[in-house]
Amino acid sequence: MPAGFVPGLVLMQFIPRSPGHAAEECRQVQTMPKRISPPVLLLLPAIIVLAAVVLFPLLLSFYSSFTPFRLTRPATLFTFIGLRNYMRILTDPVFLAAFVRTVVLLTIALNLEMLLGLGLALLVNKATHGKRILRTLMMFPMMFSPVLVGFQFKFMFNDNVGIINNALQSLGITNDAIPWLIDGNLALLSIVIAEVWSSTSVFAILILAGLLAMPQEPVEAAKVDGCTSWQTFRYVTWPFLMPFAFIAMTIRSLDVARAYDIVKIMTDGGPARRTELIWTLVGRTAYADAQMGLANAMAYVSIILSIAFTVYFFRKLALARTQIGAEW
Repeated sequence: MPAGFVPGLVLMQFIPRSPGHAAEECRQVQTMPKRISPPVLLLLPAIIVLAAVVLFPLLLSFYSSFTPFRLTRPATLFTFIGLRNYMRILTDPVFLAAFVRTVVLLTIALNLEMLLGLGLALLVNKATHGKRILRTLMMFPMMFSPVLVGFQFKFMFNDNVGIINNALQSLGITNDAIPWLIDGNLALLSIVIAEVWSSTSVFAILILAGLLAMPQEPVEAAKVDGCTSWQTFRYVTWPFLMPFAFIAMTIRSLDVARAYDIVKIMTDGGPARRTELIWTLVGRTAYADAQMGLANAMAYVSIILSIAFTVYFFRKLALARTQIGAEW
């Protein structure tokens, strides 16, 4: 008999249990709480952090847009006034002017960025040497933060020591300094130039990716059929690149709030609010005037604007992809 052997232990393991005891164990197993799966456990800290950092402030700001909340009077956060803030901003000429100016700036900047980005992508794609260096240089403006871009162009367009005015006067194009950041129309033009310079790379990189992924057989077939360079681009190349262009437009339309940094530094919404955009007006209303509830209402109207542009470009993207699938 081996050491440690207990007589009857083996027989006890094979003794059949009563039906009642087995049913009781089944009920206990069924009533036991289900364990959370390991992937959910791994994601749970991230979900909690996102809820605390993103979701809760978002819901709080949305609620405060229906209150007359002021930073100097915290008790006003608990006074519900309904849609009064939204009705007020929709009849406010200052907000409506900033809204229209934001749409105009976004439309002009997107179109210029697309045209310049398309041109850069085509030039880089045609290069025979140094494509990697050119692609790196093309990404150079994206390395600068909007704050640095704002200071950079504010110095360049300065009336007295700006590079632009000094260059124009040295070349004899003008005798007097041009008030780039003082005149309302010129100030808005300066902001558009800064935006285009900093964000054209987004279009150029995505369109260049489309050119590199494009099959060459349709282009060669078009040349064999006698199509000119413009016809080949218009009917073969551009339809294939349209989804990439719309992806870039979607990204930039979501980036409309980025204009706040550049405008704040270059003009601060001036002169006389001629360059005031929605987000600079939101910041001024929230912190300078301490009207946080009204500012949050303005912010959510701006979010609706961004969503509208995004939905529009996504529909264009889906249409372009459908067209490519039908033709290619």
